[in-house]
Amino acid sequence: MQRRSILKSVAGLAAGTIMAMAGPVFAQDKDPLRVAFGDIASVESLNLLIAMERTKERGVPMEMTFFNSEDVASQAVLGGEADIGVGAPYAFIQNAKAPIRMFYRMSSLLFFPVVNSEVYSGWEDLDGEEVTVHSRGSGTEALMRLMESKHGIEYSRISYVPGSEVRAGAMLQGTINATIVDAANFRLLQQQGGDKFARLPLEGVDATDEALYANAETFEERGDDLAIFVEELLRTWKDIDADPSIVADLREEYGLLPDLPDDAVADAVPYYTEAVEGGVYPLDGGEPQNAKDDIAFLAAAGQVEGNPEEIDPADYWNFGPLEAAKAAQ
Repeated sequence: MQRRSILKSVAGLAAGTIMAMAGPVFAQDKDPLRVAFGDIASVESLNLLIAMERTKERGVPMEMTFFNSEDVASQAVLGGEADIGVGAPYAFIQNAKAPIRMFYRMSSLLFFPVVNSEVYSGWEDLDGEEVTVHSRGSGTEALMRLMESKHGIEYSRISYVPGSEVRAGAMLQGTINATIVDAANFRLLQQQGGDKFARLPLEGVDATDEALYANAETFEERGDDLAIFVEELLRTWKDIDADPSIVADLREEYGLLPDLPDDAVADAVPYYTEAVEGGVYPLDGGEPQNAKDDIAFLAAAGQVEGNPEEIDPADYWNFGPLEAAKAAQ
């Protein structure tokens, strides 16, 4: 069933692969690095797509396929249908003993639990109620699980709806009443719903939202290509940090996500401006302490087991490509 789901996703989202491959054409003397993204194509993926285009300009072919969930994407990486995945698969690595490791920290958590204030007013009101998050094993689920534990409540059900903008739209339509969204979509809810939507407080959270990970074969056979990719990730993140408006210019230059609706295009620069101001995009690519902080967060949320002070970061991360990229700068 999993393989059938993967193949169905690839076929159904072929356009996603084509969009991501737009840009300069090079003689293909090697196979592309295949990136599996378990989400819909959106403004949030532009920074990664830009770094991929820059990597292709340096002679490393790349392509991206958008899958319908992070679970399917991680299975694609594990099974060799993709080389690189997007997520923070600590639980998957721990529970399945999966031979995959993270190699670049893309973003830290900055999310906004939000409720319909006509229905709920605080965390205690969510006891016995349904909440909606991005996907199973995602940072959004971990955050909501952590708050469940901290506030002594128990949700009746957790539903999985990929795409922060999709969940925000469902809030506006009244089909869900409690979810968690990113900064841009929280702003959208404020603009279109006013006082109808209330943000619930988060306390003491410092964790990775998304990282890039690869399977063991990719590290062994494509280590030099991964290092070039990481160089371009570091460069792109620094460029956006210095001037978020560059996202709009580079999207147009590379012809990325041409089918985005006009309102999403207009929101790109504000989205990255808010993210930069909120410290969402780290500039160092990750370090061993991040692994310890992530384990502490995920253990508190009930998604993994272990003492963060006793874990070996190498059980979850391979810092080789990052170290090589930094040495080349």
